[in-house]
Amino acid sequence: MSGETSLNVLLRSMSPALNPGEYVFASVPEGSDLQRVQVIGSFREREGLTVIIERQEAELLGLACGYVMAWITLNVHSSLEAVGLTAAFATALGEAGISCNVIAGFYHDHLFVGKDDAHKAMTVLRELAANAH
Repeated sequence: MSGETSLNVLLRSMSPALNPGEYVFASVPEGSDLQRVQVIGSFREREGLTVIIERQEAELLGLACGYVMAWITLNVHSSLEAVGLTAAFATALGEAGISCNVIAGFYHDHLFVGKDDAHKAMTVLRELAANAH
């Protein structure tokens, strides 16, 4: 299944869902034991491995937890080739003053917003979906 590519269909049916918990992006030092940690996502950069994990797990590992986030999943199966979805929700959230970090999975887009902005972000995303043509 390749996923949806029509921007209007994607926006109308994105169906955002707020996942429970508090999440952080953290840089993990070389040689860290992550086998006992539930990593939500990761990306290797020149400077080290960035992981997305629950705040409690980061604290147990002694990792910095400066920006605590909420995790929103867009439940529409968006194609990795779709054009405009990220721009549309990033613009809407930006206009509302909400910072957003995006991870595109094979099936869904995952948005990480400040924990205190989670409900406001959900409102913005639902309005965006409702107003899509």
